[in-house]
Amino acid sequence: MKIIILGAGQVGRTAAHHLAREEANDVTVVDKDDTLLRDLQDRIDIRTVQGNAASPQILEMAGAAGADMIVALTNSDEVNMVACHVAWTLFGTKTKIARIRAQSYTYHPALFVSTEGEAPPQQFGGFAVDVYLSPEEAVTAYIERLIRYPGALQVVDFADGRVRLVGLRALKGGLLVGQPIRAIRDHIPRVDARVAAIFRGGQSVDVGGDTVVEHGDEVFFIAATEDIRSVMAEMRKSEDAVKRVVIAGGGNIGLRLAQKLEEDNHQVKVIERDKARARRISEQLRSTIVLNGDAADEELLVEENIDSADVFCALTNSEEANILSAMLAKRLGAHRVMALVTRPAYAELMQSGPVDVAISPQTVTIGSLLAYVRRGDVVQVHSLRGGAAEAIETIAHASRGSRSSRVVGRTVEDVRLPEGASIIAIVRHGNVIMAHHDTVIEADDHVILFVADKRHVEQVERLFQA
Repeated sequence: MKIIILGAGQVGRTAAHHLAREEANDVTVVDKDDTLLRDLQDRIDIRTVQGNAASPQILEMAGAAGADMIVALTNSDEVNMVACHVAWTLFGTKTKIARIRAQSYTYHPALFVSTEGEAPPQQFGGFAVDVYLSPEEAVTAYIERLIRYPGALQVVDFADGRVRLVGLRALKGGLLVGQPIRAIRDHIPRVDARVAAIFRGGQSVDVGGDTVVEHGDEVFFIAATEDIRSVMAEMRKSEDAVKRVVIAGGGNIGLRLAQKLEEDNHQVKVIERDKARARRISEQLRSTIVLNGDAADEELLVEENIDSADVFCALTNSEEANILSAMLAKRLGAHRVMALVTRPAYAELMQSGPVDVAISPQTVTIGSLLAYVRRGDVVQVHSLRGGAAEAIETIAHASRGSRSSRVVGRTVEDVRLPEGASIIAIVRHGNVIMAHHDTVIEADDHVILFVADKRHVEQVERLFQA
């Protein structure tokens, strides 16, 4: 697939890194900053073009006429929208994805019109954007799920939220810790759950009924949304529901999160350094207390009783400030601390220290993009463990003429998956079925897979292609 990425910022670089690693993709990156492009080209095998991403001439130089997809990820919503529209109008680019940050645009979906399957120059009453991505919205929803399930490291949705995959650290006090996985059926017989993967010391462990869950294991399991808390209690001692949340940073993510938490009657405080910004967001919030100050100020945190906070979220634009304030809040007694970290490599490093959860916005956002790039009929992709693993929801199609996917009609144990990959659940006619060895895959099933090593994703996708 020939893909043009507009913008070499954090999200653009992450997208280029993920997409260029897959042999089937030919990636070109466009940006005004030649230094960023040279650095990116030194790291990965891509083509680069310097210039304005919305310029017809630049898009032509980047190969828009023969591109399968344009992914507009610049820091300007307006540039992204115009670039997508120009790519379709002048070059007929089939798939156009734009990063849209401002809520004032996404609140009006009529502004965006999908043109897939249509030929230019037909006129539509909106920008030719097939899919718009809002990193802030995705990250806010991600953090909200982590707050809803205290102790979770990752929580991702499948099947329109009916089933969730949860990653957490198994600790003494969990009913299953020190016991084989099969014991979970005896502990919670009415709950159908599946342990998808276990990582011990950073390495994947073969999962079977006899596998013993040990203290400190990173465990990923899948279950119906209403059963998540019951299964979490098997892995670690249950924690009380979160009531008091302190947010450092009143930017787009901080404001959105405070608004969401207010709706669920949480007690929320926001610490914002900029006085004018603090005043503006206080006018947009109902019950949240907005404080003007530095979240890394020890006196301020003590004065605001940080030791009584259930969760401290550091969500400023500076990852150094986020890490520092989260570490300080933890030392001062905050029960659980989270930090927004723009570099995925830092995220994994932080979670081995005093920061409970390090959130990479690029990793959260990239899954939405990958779902449109993957071959076969992929519904959702979630990037896990800093991008090293993936969870995929794909459709097993029936025969099409002389062709069919190689999994329809087979039992789960008969599907030859690469090492570290497993089928963990199936969604059939709206019902969620936990996958067991004798479960037969039927036509049009939505199959949910866990791939412990991302290098095997292409091999998994080929199995489901007709």
